[in-house]
Amino acid sequence: MTVKLDFEECLKDSPRFRASIELVEAEVSELETRLEKLLKLGNGLLESGRHYLAASRAFIVGICDLARLGPPEPMMAECLDKFTGSLSHKLDSHSELLDATQHTLQQQIQTLVKEGLRGFREARRDFWRGAESLEAALTHNAEVPRRRVQEAEEAGTALKTARAGYRGRALDYALQINVIEDKRKFDIMEFVLRLVEAQAMHFQQGHEELSRLAQYRKDLGAQLHQLVLNSAREKRDMEQRHVLLKQKELGGEEPEPSLKEGPGGLVMEGHLFKRASNAFKTWSRRWFTIQSNQLVYQKRYKDPVTVVVDDLRLCTVKLCPDSERRFCFEVVSPSKSCLLQADSERLLQLWVSAVQSSIATAFSQARLDDSPRGPGQSSGHLAMGSAATLGSGGMTRGREPGGVGHVAAQVQSVDGNAQCCDCREPAPEWASINLGVTLCIQCSGIHRSLGVHFSKVRSLTLDSWEPELVKLMCELGNVVINQIYEARVEAMAVKKPGPSCSRQEKEAWIHAKYVEKKFLTKLPEIQRRRGGRGPPRGQPPVPPKPSIKPQPVSFRSKPEPPSDDLGSLHPGALLFRAAGHPPSLPTMADALAHGADVNWVNVGQDNATPLIQATAANSLLACEFLLQNGANVNQADSHGRGPLHHATILGYTGLACLFLKRGADLGARDSEGRDPLTIAMETANADIVTLLRLAKMREAEAAQGQAGDETYLDIFRDFSLMASDDPEKLSRRSHDLHTL
Repeated sequence: MTVKLDFEECLKDSPRFRASIELVEAEVSELETRLEKLLKLGNGLLESGRHYLAASRAFIVGICDLARLGPPEPMMAECLDKFTGSLSHKLDSHSELLDATQHTLQQQIQTLVKEGLRGFREARRDFWRGAESLEAALTHNAEVPRRRVQEAEEAGTALKTARAGYRGRALDYALQINVIEDKRKFDIMEFVLRLVEAQAMHFQQGHEELSRLAQYRKDLGAQLHQLVLNSAREKRDMEQRHVLLKQKELGGEEPEPSLKEGPGGLVMEGHLFKRASNAFKTWSRRWFTIQSNQLVYQKRYKDPVTVVVDDLRLCTVKLCPDSERRFCFEVVSPSKSCLLQADSERLLQLWVSAVQSSIATAFSQARLDDSPRGPGQSSGHLAMGSAATLGSGGMTRGREPGGVGHVAAQVQSVDGNAQCCDCREPAPEWASINLGVTLCIQCSGIHRSLGVHFSKVRSLTLDSWEPELVKLMCELGNVVINQIYEARVEAMAVKKPGPSCSRQEKEAWIHAKYVEKKFLTKLPEIQRRRGGRGPPRGQPPVPPKPSIKPQPVSFRSKPEPPSDDLGSLHPGALLFRAAGHPPSLPTMADALAHGADVNWVNVGQDNATPLIQATAANSLLACEFLLQNGANVNQADSHGRGPLHHATILGYTGLACLFLKRGADLGARDSEGRDPLTIAMETANADIVTLLRLAKMREAEAAQGQAGDETYLDIFRDFSLMASDDPEKLSRRSHDLHTL
């Protein structure tokens, strides 16, 4: 047997546990057959050995009789006497070997067959009886109609009793399996060891084979002794754990479903009843799993999985209070719907929450985590319902004409981007949009497993790309980022993995590079000590810029005087400085790599953030870079003005469009009580007024459950394209906005 059962797994009664049970039972049956065969062969060997001894002793008697024939001859008599004596000693040794073999067979093998396997068979019988009772109770509990309250309570009580009985028997059975697994090991090995010891004593003189096994026998004896000690300790621990689990888990409650994060995303599994789509609408209990952006189920562990939902992004989940059965919910996709039933109200809520969380995780993995929030989440934010909403305007689809060839070729044409940033595999078709590097498909999977707070992966050929995001990728690239994250690779004499390296080597490299940041240049000591907000001590503060007054003006980012000591800046201050006019994306990436808070607050400049600083510099790429790295689009300065307020005051239409797409709060008011639309009216910016009015109309329609007009998408797409390609076209103003 090679299976070691886990007590928690047997309490869940998963298909893995049932598959393990079936495997164990088959192996135990085969073990019993082979042990009985060994006993039969051993008895035959003993019988043959005794026949051989009897014949040998008769042969010695015949030799002795031959010595008495005729007159005694001293030389011959001495020779025959010594020969027969030596042969008698060897036959006595052989007789002791047979006795030792018989004793070992009876003590080890026969005891294991009669006593060791008997407990296993009894536990197996009780387990399957309990499993049948639990299955009947589960089916009866599920079939009780909602209107029969008394019958439902009785069914629930019976289910708890059956589950408690089943769990107790399952734990007993699992204990028996684990105990017999250990007992089988040392009983058989001890039998073999004793047999070899007897053989060694018999053939000690001149037996070369046993001489060669002398050290092996010694080592095996030591190992067997240690194995017996370890097995005794494990048995004691298992018995204690068994008792504790029996006391703790036999209350008859339903098993807790598993919910955890995996390399492929959120994973949850457990039993559900599923209604068939045939005319009979039959219900069957299946093991459901949420993983890799799919909802699948199977009956047995070795069965192929059946996919219920191919893509969780295309489905929704809802409760079914009008269903005939209790605890029902429905997973609805564009092509079909699936009605499912949990075992209790608590499990129903857990499953509904898990499906909803998986849908959200699927959207996050599909790079939609930066899209504005949906209806009902905030009345002051631009509402979004799906991927085909306001936030998708101005995107280029990877495989549309002019899309894949244009985006992939444009990004790969940047110096160093024709190879994977981490393993140098040629022609990478994936990218990390917040780092600004290209990746091969294997490294992209490793990046995705790090989480979106480290790397946001997008396909160059399959996903949609905003024009400003393409320009951002071209502005950074593998050479720039590797100069930051691999700055000390040569000095540390670390070997970078190549395309042919294993996935484990690449994972270790990527984790060390981006998570542990082992290869970054070390910050100066003064920089590490300065962790507060605002300018560091001993460093002249950044000159404060004028605060925003009621008049339509805002601070503008002025070129900072060159600093001879930028390395002494706190990473947050360095990020703020680099986001100013003119912005430096490599310096910003370096500051973030060294731990800069993307929402760092400059107390010496009206609590402005790096995003507000980049807004003042009218840098679409710097703002996009900060947003992709988690900048808060609604974080306000000391005057209550967020990035959208500043873009509106300064008349930066492209930035206003970007912030609206990223979920900027339309209803946020500054310290003077003005929202962005009021400021836009005061500054007489026709384009921004148009955008804000359209966004408010879109928000109102989405709040009422209306799909909206495609005109909104067309207008925002045009503004996004102009902001990226022809920003000078977005500078028009009008002092007469009443005609809009």
